[in-house]
Amino acid sequence: MDVLFQGSLLDVDEKPGPGPLAPVRTRLSRGAWIDVLPGWLGGADALFDRLLREVPWQAERRVMYDRVVDVPRLQKFYGEDEPLPDPVLTEAKAALDAHYAGELGEPFRTAGLCLYRDGRDSVAWHGDTIGRAAAEDTMVAIVSVGSPRSLLLRPRGGGPSVRRELGHGDLIVMGGSCQRTWEHAVPKTARPCGPRISVQFRPRGVR
Repeated sequence: MDVLFQGSLLDVDEKPGPGPLAPVRTRLSRGAWIDVLPGWLGGADALFDRLLREVPWQAERRVMYDRVVDVPRLQKFYGEDEPLPDPVLTEAKAALDAHYAGELGEPFRTAGLCLYRDGRDSVAWHGDTIGRAAAEDTMVAIVSVGSPRSLLLRPRGGGPSVRRELGHGDLIVMGGSCQRTWEHAVPKTARPCGPRISVQFRPRGVR
């Protein structure tokens, strides 16, 4: 796979795996919130290289309007009974389960991985509202490795957007009513940027 990635010099001496979990929470509107913790995952660049090589990435197609188009990113979904592709992700999930147990009331069950190869890869505005999240508050935790890309959030129906640059082991957790009352996107960009992998941990019945 021809993907060029420029690692961070700060990543070389970091201890691999998740660090202390003390994110900063930002309250949004209508019961939504986000927790953000930059650089939570140590050794993120080495993890990116391993995931790039070892995950069986899949190109997908979907119907849009009256034609079938390529999904502009590569993907791999790990269900409840599937082992995660790297021990560091298993450690990260365990840390998230422990930290959010009281608030979420259940563990994260699945992991969806997306590979954004360059600025042409993207994901359109959406909320993860397939399943329980259409009617219930929930959480989606995203760990990003690789080059930073912008994640945008905006209220459903319009309003000012919130931007976070995520990569190199950064964590963002979208909680409360975020999936129902807000949307998020990774927009295309014309500026030069390297590849990024996002790992989305979700509870059971949330897609």
